[in-house]
Amino acid sequence: MNKRCFFPPISLVIPVYNEEKRIRKSLAEILPYLNHTLPDYEIIFVDDGSTDQTLPILEQYQNEHFQIIKNDRNYGKGYSVKQGMLKARFTVVLFSDADFSTPIEDLEKLLPYLKEYDIVIGSRGMKESQVSVHQPFYKEWLGKLGNKFIQLLIVPGIKDTQCGFKMFKKETLIIFRKQTIERWGFDFEILMLAKRMGFKIKEVPVKWRNDFRSKVRFFDYLKTLGELLKIKWNILTNKYDLKNHGR
Repeated sequence: MNKRCFFPPISLVIPVYNEEKRIRKSLAEILPYLNHTLPDYEIIFVDDGSTDQTLPILEQYQNEHFQIIKNDRNYGKGYSVKQGMLKARFTVVLFSDADFSTPIEDLEKLLPYLKEYDIVIGSRGMKESQVSVHQPFYKEWLGKLGNKFIQLLIVPGIKDTQCGFKMFKKETLIIFRKQTIERWGFDFEILMLAKRMGFKIKEVPVKWRNDFRSKVRFFDYLKTLGELLKIKWNILTNKYDLKNHGR
């Protein structure tokens, strides 16, 4: 029996910034799968002020499943994901990094858990995770150290907040209206908001391969630490105003 019978329509949000060297490869990987597997889908590309040929390439592929949002300048990944998530039409919404370090097929690992959970996130940090190409040692070390601080300060119990493969029921997207972080730290901010608003989160091991063209640099880790401290301060000063959002 065709897989289409078992899957819901899905909104896929993909932030892009200067992706001309890899966006064609990503589209070649995901479009056949989506067309064959899902009864319906939309892909929301959010271009974060690209200065290369990313937009013209996307426009070559554009069809009834595509929506392209254009930021007037480079705001950051968090800002772009927020814009896309708030435009999603379908009841299941997935956001993924443009390089698909986690293959699109792994959405099949996440979907079953939406019966019991509200948000299901891909993880590189579990025993069953399959990391085929690792990051450079210093990035892995900084990532693991950063996760210790993230768990200590705002999101206990989640081994990998930063994997760019996360699935949401549409009713959870109200968390993005509360989001304040526009760059790399948005992942742990939205997970913190989800927990505090009573949504159930499941972490699931996925496949992952590092792309050495990653745009994350050493200085970004320092800025992300600053974002973590900002989030903690926002919690302490009740900036998020979550008292009326319990479930």
